Amino acid sequence: MTTASTSVHEISIAHSPDSDDAFMFYGLATNKIRVPGYKFTHVLTDIETLNHKAINEAFYDVTAISFHAYPYLQDNYTLMSCGGSVGETYGPMIVATRRFTLEDVKKTRIAVPGTLTTAYLALKLYYPEFETVVVPFDKIIPAVVSGEFDAGLIIHEGQLTYANDGLVKLLDLGVWWREQTGLPLPLGGNAIRRSLGKEALEITTNALRDSIQHALDNRDQALEYAMQFARELDTATANRFVGMYVNERTLNYGDDGREAIRKLLDMGYDRGIIPHRAHVDFVG
Repeated sequence: MTTASTSVHEISIAHSPDSDDAFMFYGLATNKIRVPGYKFTHVLTDIETLNHKAINEAFYDVTAISFHAYPYLQDNYTLMSCGGSVGETYGPMIVATRRFTLEDVKKTRIAVPGTLTTAYLALKLYYPEFETVVVPFDKIIPAVVSGEFDAGLIIHEGQLTYANDGLVKLLDLGVWWREQTGLPLPLGGNAIRRSLGKEALEITTNALRDSIQHALDNRDQALEYAMQFARELDTATANRFVGMYVNERTLNYGDDGREAIRKLLDMGYDRGIIPHRAHVDFVG
């Protein structure tokens, strides 16, 4: 007697080791969300490394990326219509140990978390002549506190904790972007390899959307899981941070969210920051 073998599609998923990403992928990572014939494996790596790995190798089937990186990897990846982090009148911030004027900041070196981050793109759209130095995102606040840099561009949980280190906010780029465009600031999303084929693209995207919905529907359990990636945040602050970047817009960008992604990348291209015109398309 022979048993027919069933093939299993193994989908590699890479995302940042952050509480919001962990919350988003809770359903898939804990097998609360299962898809017959599919197995999902998870790799956790910082976003700038993921940006470069997607551009240079198209390594993972699904990868978190900064939207700034999309034009460099669009030949191999398309965007999922879910899983994005979007700032609703908030986003990356310039912080310092004292209240510089923005004119003074323009004369200083700013620590930034990577030249492919959307934070960097927004900073350059705000003022192209900033002198920047790349510093790992979790080292920026200590580098500013120590006086190594006069100012830093912060992302992730630092947006909520910078004042604990005695820093002051000089500019919120999410606020500036809303004033300029009337749109939310799209920061990061999930890209999926085109070569997987139409069926796998759609099934995997739906699985992620189901995982996000499961986390939103089971918030306490998902938050408890995400706390192990919360980098010493207390539960209340982690819950606030997750709420900023995992919400209804994470399930679907919406028309204005999609418009914001296109506008951000078009402006980057038109102003000579990005060398490639972005051709933005979505699965799902």
